[in-house]
Amino acid sequence: MNYRLAALALLCPAVAAHAEAGKVHEHVFSNGLKLLVKEDHRSPVVVSQVWYKVGSSYEPGGITGISHMLEHMMFKGTAKYPAGEFSRIIAENGGNENAFTGQDYTAYFQTLEKSRLEISFKLESDRMRNLDLKAEELKKELEVVTEERRMRTDDQPRSKVHEQFMATAFTNSPYQNPVIGWPSDIANYKVEDLQAWYQQWYAPNNATLVVVGDVDALQVEKLAEQYFAPLQPSVLKPVKPQDESEQHGVRRITVKAPAKLPYLMMGYKVPVLKTAKPEWEAYALEVLAGVLDGGDSARLSSRLVRGKQIAVSAGAGYDFTSRLPEVFLLEATPAEGKTVFDLEYALLDEVYQLKNQLIDKDELQRIKAQVLASAVYQKDSNFYQAMQLGTLETVGIGWQKADEYVDKINQVTAEQVREVARKYLIEDTLTVAYLDPQPITQAAKPAKAIGGHHAF
Repeated sequence: MNYRLAALALLCPAVAAHAEAGKVHEHVFSNGLKLLVKEDHRSPVVVSQVWYKVGSSYEPGGITGISHMLEHMMFKGTAKYPAGEFSRIIAENGGNENAFTGQDYTAYFQTLEKSRLEISFKLESDRMRNLDLKAEELKKELEVVTEERRMRTDDQPRSKVHEQFMATAFTNSPYQNPVIGWPSDIANYKVEDLQAWYQQWYAPNNATLVVVGDVDALQVEKLAEQYFAPLQPSVLKPVKPQDESEQHGVRRITVKAPAKLPYLMMGYKVPVLKTAKPEWEAYALEVLAGVLDGGDSARLSSRLVRGKQIAVSAGAGYDFTSRLPEVFLLEATPAEGKTVFDLEYALLDEVYQLKNQLIDKDELQRIKAQVLASAVYQKDSNFYQAMQLGTLETVGIGWQKADEYVDKINQVTAEQVREVARKYLIEDTLTVAYLDPQPITQAAKPAKAIGGHHAF
C-alpha cells in the first residue's frame, strides 16, 4: 500500500497547471456558493464537481456514516428528475458521473464534453435543494450500503485492522469513526435522519462548485449564476469541537480475522497543514513520509523488503490535507518466517534512525524531485486538478495554498525532518495494531452489485 503517492498527487497538479495556464477564477454568489474555475484547453472536456462541507467527522454518535448514506440517496431523484433520471441523462449525453464521501467532505462530479456543462449544472442545482427522500428507496439502499460495508471492510482483514486501529488511536476525535459508519448505526437510519442531514448541510452556502476543463471562466460563472444563484441558503450551525484527548502511552490491540498473512499497523498522532504550528512542520512530515515510502528507493522498500527481507510489503502514510490532526501511519506484512513483532522492531529502528541521523543531501533531493515528477504526471488530469481545489477549499485550507506547495517542500531541511521525527514520532502517542490471522474456513461470499455510485 503506497499512501505517499496519493498524498502527493492531491497537491501537485494545480501547481503545475497554474504555472502553465494562469490563475484559478473565483466567484462567490450572494447565496454563499463559491465557484472555482480552472481553464485547461488541452482537450474538449470539462469536469464539474460540487463539494459539500460535511463528511463523517461531522457526525454525532448514533448516525455515523449518514453522510455516506445520503450520498447514495442523492441519486434517488427529485420531483423534476425521478430516480434513475440523473444517471440516464448524463449517460445519454456521453458523460460519466459519481460521488465520494470522506471524513471532511462529500462530493459529486460529472465529466462531459465541454458543450454539455449546462446539463451538469441543471441536475446538480436541482438536487442541491429538492431531493425527494422516500422510505421505500431508503430501505433498498440500506441493503446496498450494508453489502458495501461487508465487501470493503468486514470481509477485508486489513480494512478491519484499520477501522479498529482508528477507533483505538482516537478517543474523542470524530476520526475514530469509519466513513461508512458502524453496522448498528447503518441498520437504524430513518428517513427523518436523512432529511435532517440533507436540510442541515446541503445548501449553496455550504458548497463549492469546481469546474476544470476547456471552458471560459466568465461564461461558466454566468451559467452557474443562472442555475445556482436562485437557491436559498441555510442557517449553518457551527459544529461542536471534538478535540482529541491527550494520549499517555502506547496503545496496542490485536484483531482476529480470517486471513492468509499477519499484518502490522502503527501510527503516531501528528498535526496537519491546517493545524501545524509552525506550518513548516506539516511540510517536514510530508518529506519524512517520502523518505520512508516514496517508491522503490525509499527506506522501507529498500531496507525491509529487499535488504533485510523481513517484509513482503511496507509503507508509510500521512494525510497532509485533513481538517483535524491525523496519524502518521506505518504498516507492513511480514515475510515468511518473520513475525509482526520482528516488523515492529524494524519499523521502530527506522524511526530511531530518523531521530538520530540527518538524512543526506542526495536522499533529500530525491524526495523533492519526486514531488516535481508527480506534479508533471498529475498535470494531465482535469479530475485531480478539480479534486485538489475542492479538497483544499472544503477542509478550510484554501485552494490558494496549492501554489505554495513545491516551494515549501523545497525549503524543508534535513534538520527539520529530524526535528519533527523527534517531536511527533514518540511512544506516548503511538498506537499499534496486529492482525492475528485465523483459519479461512468459508469460501468468500460472492460480491453482489452494490449500486453504481461510488468513486472511492
